[in-house]
Amino acid sequence: MNEPHPSLTYSHYLALDEVLAAQRPRSDEHDELLFIVIHQVYELWFKQMLHELTGLQHRLEDGDTPRSLHTLGRVLAILKVAVAQVDVLETMTPRQFTSFRGRLDASSGFQSEQFRELEATLGRRDRRVFEHYPEGSAGRERIATAMSRPSVFDSYLRYLVTQGYDVPSAALERDLSTPWEPSAEVQTLLLALYADDGGAAQVAERLVDLDEGLQEWRYRHVKMVERTIGAKMGTGGSSGATYLWSTVTHQLFPDLWAIRSEM
Repeated sequence: MNEPHPSLTYSHYLALDEVLAAQRPRSDEHDELLFIVIHQVYELWFKQMLHELTGLQHRLEDGDTPRSLHTLGRVLAILKVAVAQVDVLETMTPRQFTSFRGRLDASSGFQSEQFRELEATLGRRDRRVFEHYPEGSAGRERIATAMSRPSVFDSYLRYLVTQGYDVPSAALERDLSTPWEPSAEVQTLLLALYADDGGAAQVAERLVDLDEGLQEWRYRHVKMVERTIGAKMGTGGSSGATYLWSTVTHQLFPDLWAIRSEM
């Protein structure tokens, strides 16, 4: 049994001196602190989601239905908080953002290594993202490594094997560094497990919730960007809302959506 350490305080345990010193506005504008805090909180949630999704993949591949469902529920709850944070950011008017926007220089949300790793964990394989990360940089290596690992959907297919389903070998042995291509064979399998209406179908529905939740966050994000800067170029030379709109309807698990019209 661990005895409580007498010198450990709330502040020390949470490293609050470091956390609360990490907000360093580059102007005297009142609203810049809010902008920094919101984005730092997003990065903390991205860290937690990556942690949870790693655990999810282990639980799926172990065939653990109850814990997989529990972990997916937590990720979905985090996504709801991430969506709600947009409400706070939208209390900033365009003029308030413009007052310090120039101080951001070349920095941009497109440079979020954790979000790119999150996308890769969820199945994205788009090497264009490397444009924002220099050759040999730690961020580029981190994202490239994530793109070479099994995605959440790959882990789900392995989970189905543990549940007694005959998953096509081509799906299990595919090149993990390439984008997932919708598969008629996999869709036939998914229809069968939905007909069984067991744990595998419940996990599939939570994956659809996850897909929809990320789309919801992307939608709120792009509307916030349009509301704040309109059609202007984004910081760091990004295309701003134009690019963000192209991601809104992207499906993480296209096979799970394709079968809806067949049920």
